[in-house]
Amino acid sequence: MIKLSCAETSVPGPGSNEINEARKKFVPPPGSGKRIYQIDPLLRDHREHLDYRYGQYKKIREAIDKYEGGLEVFSRGYENLGFNSSATGVTYREWAPGAKSAALIGDFNNWNPNADIMTQNEFGVWEIFLPNNADGSPPIPHGSRVKIHMDTPSGIKDSIPAWIKFSVQAPGEIPYNGIYYDPPEEEKHVFKHPQPKKPKSLRIYEAHVGMSSKEPLINTYANFRDEVLPRIKKLGYNAVQIMAIQEHSYYASFGYHVTNFFAPSSRCGTPDDLKSLIDKAHELGLLVLMDIVHSHASNNVLDGLNMFDGTDSHYFHSGLRGYHWMWDSRLFNYGSWEVMRFLLSNARWWLDEYKFDGFRFDGVTSMMYTHHGLQVAFTGNYNEYFGFATDVDAVVYLMLVNDLIHGLFPEAVSIGEDVSGMPAFCIPVQDGGVGFDYRLHMAIADKWIELLQKRDEDWKMGEIVHTLTNRRWLEKCVSYAESHDQALVGDKTIAFWLMDKDMYDFMALDRPSTPRIDRGIALHKMIRLITMGLGGEGYLNFMGNEFGHPEWIDFPRADQYLPNGKFVPGNNNSFDKCRRRFDLGDAEYLRYHGLQEFDQAMQHLEETYGFMTSEHQYISRKDEGDRVVVFERGNLVFVFNFHWFNSYSDYRVGCLKPGKYKIVLDSDDKLFGGFNRIDHTPDYFSAEGWYDNRPRSFMIYAPCRTAVVYALSEDQLEPTKG
Repeated sequence: MIKLSCAETSVPGPGSNEINEARKKFVPPPGSGKRIYQIDPLLRDHREHLDYRYGQYKKIREAIDKYEGGLEVFSRGYENLGFNSSATGVTYREWAPGAKSAALIGDFNNWNPNADIMTQNEFGVWEIFLPNNADGSPPIPHGSRVKIHMDTPSGIKDSIPAWIKFSVQAPGEIPYNGIYYDPPEEEKHVFKHPQPKKPKSLRIYEAHVGMSSKEPLINTYANFRDEVLPRIKKLGYNAVQIMAIQEHSYYASFGYHVTNFFAPSSRCGTPDDLKSLIDKAHELGLLVLMDIVHSHASNNVLDGLNMFDGTDSHYFHSGLRGYHWMWDSRLFNYGSWEVMRFLLSNARWWLDEYKFDGFRFDGVTSMMYTHHGLQVAFTGNYNEYFGFATDVDAVVYLMLVNDLIHGLFPEAVSIGEDVSGMPAFCIPVQDGGVGFDYRLHMAIADKWIELLQKRDEDWKMGEIVHTLTNRRWLEKCVSYAESHDQALVGDKTIAFWLMDKDMYDFMALDRPSTPRIDRGIALHKMIRLITMGLGGEGYLNFMGNEFGHPEWIDFPRADQYLPNGKFVPGNNNSFDKCRRRFDLGDAEYLRYHGLQEFDQAMQHLEETYGFMTSEHQYISRKDEGDRVVVFERGNLVFVFNFHWFNSYSDYRVGCLKPGKYKIVLDSDDKLFGGFNRIDHTPDYFSAEGWYDNRPRSFMIYAPCRTAVVYALSEDQLEPTKG
């Protein structure tokens, strides 16, 4: 045994020196890890913890170099484990040290457990080689079912191979079957379009393929490719983040209880169908980000990794530490050598094989702390981040996976879902950080839900601005007003908080509106724009929320009893609310259309002016009496009047640059379901003299519940591309 981190790990194992082929891709060696102390001097008080963490990371990097030929080779575990075909046959290997015996079974040998017995090496890896048939055909036909049959400490069990590339649930059956996926060359998708370069600012459309149809059914990769991707492009987003890609046996888990980590969800089509979708997105200039789940795994014993070799501690921590009581799932042992190989190879697989352009890592807060962020209120005190509750093994794994992503795929994007505010989360690993490109700014959505439960009169402008701008220096954020979380059954979208049941009866333009609808449409636009304008260097929207989708998401589900005995009624396995009514946003006779048009205008404004990534940001006014917020981003001046009835004529707003300003976005425009109270023809000329701590100012009309963006005229300023 060698010790590589806080927890004892297993000895480096399968295929340590088998792959010696020189590759162009290279992960740079670790840096000094000291720059974080210059960026954030407060971290010096926790130097002992942080230096220890960086030391553990360097030890593992050195051990991987010594035993595995480097991180580049180590992360290609799928070329050694699982099924790999050659000119002479198929080799299958599986790490299952707890198993007493193992055999490969499937359609190819009539499920005979005595036909193809496997042998085990000193690292706990079982192996078998199946030579080609006499006629030269492969020993396992493409598309046939396969499993590994094991005698384990928990009894005889048949498991889906851990590294399986495809897994399918037969009609009428509950368990899944592993599928040997190796189609003939003519059936394989060949990528035709290059991957887009990483944009300066990310505008992400978060999507779930299965529920992206207007009809109550599970949509396909092909349909999403042909019908939804062009919509995303037209709206002006430059990235699509796809949820629920990794196979999960329970559809209603939204893809977060993964059973087969290397297999794309078979409900929506084949692996090659998914590749075709990604290729089409690249043709449209869209990045494709994958919502990847390395924070936990399904506790499903039949289909997943749980008790895979009959032991509780195979891929996971044993006992309570290996069980997430709220998610009812298993927790990885990130200090285990083979778990690191599995997860790092998994990230590499999706980038290499499928050409994904990066990841949004789910549940990172749960990974980084032994309390998983549950029932803990993070106050910002640094002692909360660097103590005994921090899972150093998990943080080191995140550093390694970011090393891998950025070293081998320099254009790839990594986003971490962290609600805790871990310092140095988005600082490069070589500087001592965790290495993510962006943090998902989760506090913003929570703040909007909190405010929407209050009267307008109780909203505080300073509170809104503080929440939107409260992020760490030099660490980029992806902001959002609402994601899929707020759209799920039992919660409410912003549109539903604002308009409630009136959305069912008063959204047709040929019918009178109501005060609730008027307020809702106005604030829905303002909330999205101020979030995009102040919240970060990236922006995310969940599909349908751009037009205020009227229904929550309720996946088809049966009645069930939770582990604690609580009964949860189902919905008779209905798909009725597990779809997206895009036709509502497209219907010009409905008020939803105006909300969708505004979202498109927002995205194109950012594309033209690149305000989200501008270094110039100044908030000149957050007036609690007037309920007005004024700020500059780049060469734009944003004016928000949140007052419920006061409109202001000849209202002076400060600005930095002299010249002629014009309106480039007006939430009150009739196209966006507004009241057309502002004339767009006049120019607004700046006047010298300090106002709101700005050297210049100009006068405007600010109607109640509107957001208006002013820009220097194009003859004075060339717009920048985002």
